[in-house]
Amino acid sequence: MSLTFHWFLPTNGDSRHVVGGGHGTSVTASGRDRPPTVAYLSQIARAAEELGFTGALTPTGAWCEDAWLTTAMVSQHTERLKFLVAFRPGFVSPTLAAQMASTFQRQTGGRLLLNVVTGGESHEQRAYGDFLDKDERYRRTGEFLDVVRGLWAGETVELKGKHIRVEDARLARVPDPVPEVYFGGSSPAAGDVAARYVDVYLTWGEPPAQVAQKIAWIKGLAAKHGRTLRFGIRLHVITRDTSEAAWSEAGRLLAGFDPETVEAVQSGLARSESEGQRRMLALHGGSRDGLEIHPGLWAGIGLVRGGAGTALVGSHAEVATLIKEYAAIGIEEFVLSGYPHLEEAYWFGEGVLPRLAAEGLWKHPSAPGARTSAQVPFAS
Repeated sequence: MSLTFHWFLPTNGDSRHVVGGGHGTSVTASGRDRPPTVAYLSQIARAAEELGFTGALTPTGAWCEDAWLTTAMVSQHTERLKFLVAFRPGFVSPTLAAQMASTFQRQTGGRLLLNVVTGGESHEQRAYGDFLDKDERYRRTGEFLDVVRGLWAGETVELKGKHIRVEDARLARVPDPVPEVYFGGSSPAAGDVAARYVDVYLTWGEPPAQVAQKIAWIKGLAAKHGRTLRFGIRLHVITRDTSEAAWSEAGRLLAGFDPETVEAVQSGLARSESEGQRRMLALHGGSRDGLEIHPGLWAGIGLVRGGAGTALVGSHAEVATLIKEYAAIGIEEFVLSGYPHLEEAYWFGEGVLPRLAAEGLWKHPSAPGARTSAQVPFAS
C-alpha cells in the first residue's frame, strides 16, 4: 500500500497559535498574524508540492476565503499540487458546478479534487439563503451528485428531484480526468450519500478503534450498491525530533487558549447539528485535562476550533507509527495541517515522510527528474 498525504491551505489566516473558526463559530482573532494572501498561501502550496504532498485542502464557509477563487489563483503558482476544493452543493446549480470543475481541470492540467460539504449548521446555511433542514440538505446533495456524475460522464441529464430539477443538461466539454469526490459525514443520511456517490470517505481524527467502526459502517453501505470506496482522515500534526519537543509545542499551543475563548467556542459548537462535531466534542468534553485520548492523539485543537480537532503528536518515528496504525485499519489518505502551516509542513515532510518511504509506505509523487523521497534528508 502506498499512502497519500495532503496538506491544508489556511484560507482563514495562519499563525504560530491555533486559529479557530468553523461550524458556526467565528475565527479567533488571537494570533491571526498571517493573512491568507495569495502570496502566503502560494508559499505554503509550493512547500507542500516540493515536500511530496499530493494535494491541499481548502475549507468552505463564512469564516474563510472562497475556496474556488483562492485555489484558482494559487494553482498558477504551482505545477503539480492538486487542490481539494471544499464546496457546498446547495449554493450553485449542479450543471454550473460540473462546468466549473471541467474548466478547472483544463486550466490546471487536471489538478482538481472535490470535497463535498453538505453543511452541518442551519443558521450558517440560512445566511446563504438555504433554509432546508439537515436531512433534506443531504437528500439534495445526493440529487446534486447524481446530476454532476452524469454530466461528467458525457450524458444528457434530466432530473426532476425533490430539490433539484434540470432539463437537457449537458457539458460541451467533459473534465479529463474526472475529479475524484471526497466527502465526510457521520449521520445515517451522510452514510447513504457516501455509499452511492463518492470516491473517498473522510473522517475526522477519532481514535483508531472508532475510525475502524466508521470504515466498517461505510463499507457495508457501499457494498449494498456494489461499490467500494477509499478512506481518508483529517488531522492536525505536531511532529519534532523528539517526543518531548513535540509535547512541549502542544503545551505551548494549549497555554495560548484563554478560558474566555474556549468557553465561547465550546458554547457555539454545542449548538452544532453535525454528528461529526458532536463526536469531536465528546473526545475532550471541553476540559483541558486528559487530552491525549489515544497514544499520540491529542484533542486540544478542538477546544478552540470547529471541525477537525485532533492532532498527531510525537517524535517523527512516533507519528509515523500512529499513521501506520491508521493505515492498518484501512486509511489510505491523510489530510494534515499544523500551526503555522508553512513550518509544520517542513517538520512533517522532512521528518515523517522519509521514514514512511523507507518502509515502502509512501512515494514522492513528483515527475521524473524532480526531487524524490530519497533526496529528502532524515531529521535527527
